[in-house]
Amino acid sequence: MGACECPALFLLLSLLLLPLGLPVLGAPPRLICDSRVLERYILEAREAENVTMGCAQGCSFSENITVPDTKVNFYTWKRMDVGQQALEVWQGLALLSEAILRGQALLANASQPSETPQLHVDKAVSSLRSLTSLLRALGAQEAMSLPEEASPAPLRTFTVDTLCKLFRIYSNFLRGKLTLYTGEACRRGDR
Repeated sequence: MGACECPALFLLLSLLLLPLGLPVLGAPPRLICDSRVLERYILEAREAENVTMGCAQGCSFSENITVPDTKVNFYTWKRMDVGQQALEVWQGLALLSEAILRGQALLANASQPSETPQLHVDKAVSSLRSLTSLLRALGAQEAMSLPEEASPAPLRTFTVDTLCKLFRIYSNFLRGKLTLYTGEACRRGDR
């Protein structure tokens, strides 16, 4: 092979492998560290909350749904190591995903399902899947390490009975714990 053929072969190989999803130079390795990405999810959650605020009929659940408590004690949060924060966010995200899926099932079984709330629930399901993937790419699962003698604190929860309350929890979780965790994890990754 001549010296002239190697760059051409490399270029051809690069173009063939590009669609396979291999990392591209200049692409952000941790997309969730771009604040605009998380802001888009927060905006969608707030929109869903606002749309369902005026929804009286068809937005109440036939049973209570368990959701994570979204309150953040900032003093305690700042004293937690990133592994404990990751664990709390993963647990909350998992419970929130279950709650949204349960809400989706309850809406689908309602006697008069409404299209607009269903659309927002479907968007939330998709968004939570995407957020889970983005957190995985950030390395949040690997960060969940606790000292062997420490056991994780139980996740604080409560129940909701309307779609509006569910979306309020979803929005608060994204704006609160998820934003705090990703901010800290991204700063640590940049060091």
